[in-house]
Amino acid sequence: MKSKLASPLKSMEQGQLEQPLAHQQPPQHEMGFSLLTLIGFLFLTFNSVMALYRSDRDIPTIAFVVFSYVDLVLLFYCLRLFERTPPESPRRHHIKTAVWLLTAMLTAVFSYKVAAIMPFPVKVLVWAMAGATVLGGFYTFFLHSEQKKPNEVT
Repeated sequence: MKSKLASPLKSMEQGQLEQPLAHQQPPQHEMGFSLLTLIGFLFLTFNSVMALYRSDRDIPTIAFVVFSYVDLVLLFYCLRLFERTPPESPRRHHIKTAVWLLTAMLTAVFSYKVAAIMPFPVKVLVWAMAGATVLGGFYTFFLHSEQKKPNEVT
């Protein structure tokens, strides 16, 4: 009885392994993005417009909102480019650098806004966490990924 159950399960596992996962992509619109992406972008845009409306013409607040919005849109665009660029392409390294820079700038701007309303010991903690995040991202993106894995053959 075990052999009857094991055989169909084994053939299902083999069938799943034979299907290439890299070629399976979620359904997309003609413009190249999903409905969920469009909804997220509209939500981001709506919130940014509302923040600008409520800013009461405060120039630093307007600059923060506009910078954050543009940075996020560029970040999502670069991430999309990175996903679509072949792994062996030299362009991938340039896109990865842009992603890290955009992320670092966004981290710095949000840390600045948060630290502005905190007492001094918490400001130090906020900036230390931001620095650790930016440096950790740099290590992960550029140093750790280029180290050879122990199982790799040269």
